[in-house]
Amino acid sequence: MSRLVDLGRIRELESRGFRAWPALRTQMLAGWAQRFADGYTKRANSINALDPDCSFTADLRDALERPYRERGMPPIWRLTPLAPAEADQALARLGYRRIDESLVQVAVLDARFAADAEVMIASVPSGAWLARFAELSPVAPVHRPTMTRMLASIAAPVGFAEVEQAGRLVAFALGVVDGDHVGLFDVLVAPEARRRGLARRLTQSIGAWGRRHGARFAYLQVVATNVAARPLYSDLGFETVYSYAYRVP
Repeated sequence: MSRLVDLGRIRELESRGFRAWPALRTQMLAGWAQRFADGYTKRANSINALDPDCSFTADLRDALERPYRERGMPPIWRLTPLAPAEADQALARLGYRRIDESLVQVAVLDARFAADAEVMIASVPSGAWLARFAELSPVAPVHRPTMTRMLASIAAPVGFAEVEQAGRLVAFALGVVDGDHVGLFDVLVAPEARRRGLARRLTQSIGAWGRRHGARFAYLQVVATNVAARPLYSDLGFETVYSYAYRVP
């Protein structure tokens, strides 16, 4: 596969990911997307290259960082293969730490993705879903209104998955269909319910739900050091398309 095709696929997946997890505000500058969501999640409050031909200079760096500093927020750079190599090198020289190396993976929605009767998927999150999800994540109380706004702004079809055991919600996931892809986000299992296969059943059920809504592929983002999740995703056919990392002051 050529570099040009690779970058086209990466830009496509990046765009899908941004639509699936929308910031409250996004603005473009010289091929870079500045995303803002009142500090809730790095991904929604980061600087991202969307044009493989975009440049990086000291003046542009200052201009991209300025709106974050004016809001009292650290400028967070999310660097994918779309970012010019000199961006990572320059930020490293300035002492910015490289953190949270992550993989973007894609799988074909084949027979391995079957719905589980215990996994319930709704088109809107219940109050109980929001409260328990925020508790387990955890989401700081100051960020919970922003979390709710962001989840409400995701374009349909969107599926809020949950598993209830003994009258208590113990597992969650979010699925977002965009054309022939379904994005899988925020697979979360309560500590007392782990090692029961719930993450697998949530992943399979979101895939099956996405297929019913026209998806043929699933994609996800997983931290490279997540040794619990990566074998599960590999077993379901997920393969890495590209990786990214954050640079933070």
